[in-house]
Amino acid sequence: MSTARSAASTLITVAPTGAESAKADVPALPTTPEELVETAVACERAGAALIHIHVRDRQHQPTLDRVLLKEAVDGVREATDLVVQLSTGGAVTDPLDQRLTVLDVDPDSCSLTCGTTNFGDGVFLNPWGFMVDLYRQAQEREVVPEFELFELGHVHALRRLIDECGLPYGGKVHVDFVTGVPGAMPGTPQALLAGVAMLPPEVTSWSATGIGRAHLPIVAAALSTGGHLRVGMEDNLMYARGRAVVHNSELVARAAELATLMQRPPMTTSEAREALAIKDRRTR
Repeated sequence: MSTARSAASTLITVAPTGAESAKADVPALPTTPEELVETAVACERAGAALIHIHVRDRQHQPTLDRVLLKEAVDGVREATDLVVQLSTGGAVTDPLDQRLTVLDVDPDSCSLTCGTTNFGDGVFLNPWGFMVDLYRQAQEREVVPEFELFELGHVHALRRLIDECGLPYGGKVHVDFVTGVPGAMPGTPQALLAGVAMLPPEVTSWSATGIGRAHLPIVAAALSTGGHLRVGMEDNLMYARGRAVVHNSELVARAAELATLMQRPPMTTSEAREALAIKDRRTR
């Protein structure tokens, strides 16, 4: 994406579910196929152009079951024009070989976390060999990766990946800074901008995520410095002090309003597909 294009509009990604929150604790969390599709439709209407999907089973537990993954991809693709991105992170306890199988269901995009990181009380494992395997398989299948950066060291690993494997399918390099995870880089504008300053020149666009209380400061910092936004209940369950999020579309609508106030209105889905060089897999 050119600098002018990046400054003119905002890619809004919604991450509606994640793998950490329990349905019993957060009833508003979309965990069924029907809830996921309804959420996707509402969030597209509110200004999202890309959806980052974690799938749950019929007991609302995180899963990498191929049938359920395909059901999610097909359902969202049939109901919306959103760019469909599957998480290859799953839950932090998922085996590495199972995490590669998300590419089997032909998503538009996939996440690719650029290194191992502390994740609350657990460890999110992403060894070098796994990263290279995922990257090369994504290239072969013409799936566009989103490089997830939880640590400043992950920026250096991204440099190494590009040197080792070349550019992704389509030639665009889009990254997302995930800030505020306990044990990883803090959710502060200072930490975010340190990471942005380190990005390799091949990066064509970047977005940022602020976990919990970091949500709004990171939104503001990203918008004011040419970045894009990821919001959603995977990352933030509170809309404001004392007020829980009722629906993911609330977070998307607020991000869209702030982006518009900053003279960087939300990208359309067509603009996002062009900016990220997404292969057209739509059938409707």
